[in-house]
Amino acid sequence: MRKPFLAFAFAAAATALGAVSAEAQVSPAANEGDWVARDFRFHTGEVMPELRIHYTTVGAPSGEPVLILHGTTGSGAGLLSPVFAGELFGPGQPLDASRYFIILPDAIGHGKSTKPSDGLRAKFPHYNYDDLVSCSISAGDGRAAAASSASGAW
Repeated sequence: MRKPFLAFAFAAAATALGAVSAEAQVSPAANEGDWVARDFRFHTGEVMPELRIHYTTVGAPSGEPVLILHGTTGSGAGLLSPVFAGELFGPGQPLDASRYFIILPDAIGHGKSTKPSDGLRAKFPHYNYDDLVSCSISAGDGRAAAASSASGAW
């Protein structure tokens, strides 16, 4: 009875160590930061004096920029999972971080970006994905290709 359990425990440990090892190999170093848009005008015409967009980047800033927006919930850092980054950002993969500068912003109202719960609550401007894209584009130099993991038809 003890031998099958030990065999199972050993197999599970080996699988877990292999997964950690594989993740470490395909997930290039990530860096986090914040960018503040001053006097940002939302699609509704409302203006916020300071709108903070938190972001995570993978790859060197000299690489070809790619902006990837997370889905309706979560944060940009959530895209660093083995299921996403592990399939896209590693050597020889479609968005190889040695070639591309991958930018993963937290959407307005999510993650570490400015959100209603920071203090404005119901007075927070009404926002949508157009606002996030507009804000993200104004943060860069206009060269980034944009993609989304699951944001519907924005």
